[in-house]
Amino acid sequence: MSSHPYEVLTPDAVMDALASVGLRGDGRLMALSSYENRVYQAYLEEPVEGHNAVVAKFYRPGRWSEAQILEEHAFSAELSAAEVPAVAPLVLNGATLHKHGDFSFSVSPRRGGRAPELDDGEVLEWIGRFLARIHIVGAGKPFATRPALDLRTFGFEPRDWLLEHHKIPLDVQSAWEKQCNEALRMIEDTALGNRAADGIAMIRLHGDCHPGNILWTPGQGPHFVDLDDARTGPPVQDLWMLLSGDRSQRQRQLGGLVDGYEQMREFDRSELPLIEPLRTLRLIHYSAWLARRWDDPIFPINFPWFGSSDYWQGQVQMLEEQIEAMAEPALMV
Repeated sequence: MSSHPYEVLTPDAVMDALASVGLRGDGRLMALSSYENRVYQAYLEEPVEGHNAVVAKFYRPGRWSEAQILEEHAFSAELSAAEVPAVAPLVLNGATLHKHGDFSFSVSPRRGGRAPELDDGEVLEWIGRFLARIHIVGAGKPFATRPALDLRTFGFEPRDWLLEHHKIPLDVQSAWEKQCNEALRMIEDTALGNRAADGIAMIRLHGDCHPGNILWTPGQGPHFVDLDDARTGPPVQDLWMLLSGDRSQRQRQLGGLVDGYEQMREFDRSELPLIEPLRTLRLIHYSAWLARRWDDPIFPINFPWFGSSDYWQGQVQMLEEQIEAMAEPALMV
């Protein structure tokens, strides 16, 4: 008996899944970088809709319901209909979501590109314009089944799960819990918490808009991939992960993004104080995500440093730094 569902997802199983929706691979199959799901690039004997290669995505069993996956697909279709450069699944046999064995999967066209140059003001403006267009579509209606990115789902719930499942070494647990609780207490006093409903818009988002999910094509600009983490949340969530470096660098990058964004959609500056709280929630959620996925053989291979006392001591230090960052004045544009 297999110890993990993905162990049965062999190259033959991938090719059989593609054949089940009428796509015949020519034998060339390449696994793409993905931890949450399994994603493969496959070349075809005959092109489909002008594409001689496709990307097959096999969803992690038990993560999303069928309704939640279909909401992701519907959102990507809305973006494509609005001519926003986001990669949407192909409609094959009248559907975007398919079943093969125990797996749900989708097939998308392959799109090339490189990482965007986030120190280039023109690139930042261009990305900002397209983020605004994503948010224009995202604000059109709510998700019905997909969860929100909020204090409960990214803060309290992962904290409680880590403690209840004894995932933190005892020599670090009390220090981590203390700093985590202090960070969450601070976030409770923001618009992400229950104590400060400041009228922040909560809309459908990309949700995981880091540089690796933006592919840049010279002359054509960015296109956005991987809406797997699409959720409801504040629009600034799709901007802050593109900021890096010291405060002056992040300030400059944010200015470029907002300059482009406001060519298409007004940006609510009252969201700026949420940047560091959102970064803190991602930090907590990320540790719980790694711990929850540890039975997947690919995780110990790719994250060998996770789970040690040194790792958790580093998390304590990072939480301390985030507590200081959340106490500082927010970035301004």
